[in-house]
Amino acid sequence: MYEERNYRKLFKGINLHFFNVSVFETDLCIGAEKNLYNEALYAVKKYRNQIEAYIKMYPDFLTSLEPVSFKPGSSVIIQRMCTAAEKAGVGPMAAVAGAIAEMVGMDLLKYSNEVIVENGGDIYLKTKEHRKIGVFAGKSPFSEKICLEIAPEDTPLGVCTSSGTVGHSLSFGKADAAVILADDAFLADAVATATGNRVKTWEDIDAAIEFASGIEGVKGVLIIVGDKMGAYGNIKLAPF
Repeated sequence: MYEERNYRKLFKGINLHFFNVSVFETDLCIGAEKNLYNEALYAVKKYRNQIEAYIKMYPDFLTSLEPVSFKPGSSVIIQRMCTAAEKAGVGPMAAVAGAIAEMVGMDLLKYSNEVIVENGGDIYLKTKEHRKIGVFAGKSPFSEKICLEIAPEDTPLGVCTSSGTVGHSLSFGKADAAVILADDAFLADAVATATGNRVKTWEDIDAAIEFASGIEGVKGVLIIVGDKMGAYGNIKLAPF
């Protein structure tokens, strides 16, 4: 089912051209120095095909809610999804949105010095400018009122969000937003899911931050539950 992503109307960036690429469930908004639609479409199809072919051979890759080991000869995207999921303690598909965002973004860096790829709220970016990423947290009073400031020297970076109150992605928690900044979008996506799962009420924020911050590669954590917020690490907030 298609869900209109109204927040994309707010996308803009210095010296970047934004365009959308959609293939079935994959729906990307991409910023680059020029329109790279054809290159992005090719990359999306390539990585989707690799994941779909692997699932046909090993269905548990799709359904498991716990880490699974990748098989010998697996493609890079499969290996990295399994590795990120192992670190976070979740199933490999918890990393799929961040995985596609990063792999497509890395391919596009052959043609553009700066790239931002957003996939359902999960972002991979490599930038030469300071950027601001708005935080959408459902009905929380913080929603669309604050943003994350990202410095170019901190990229490439994965910025991924899990929510138990927004969207259709599977979450066992009730966080309005569990945002993870990590060395890569695979890890950020997997850890965001695992962190969001741990938040049932605002009283779980501290423990969830302690969990996420203990995973190697995690650079920052932001958790929002209603009118309560907790943050750790390389998180620089600013008004939206």
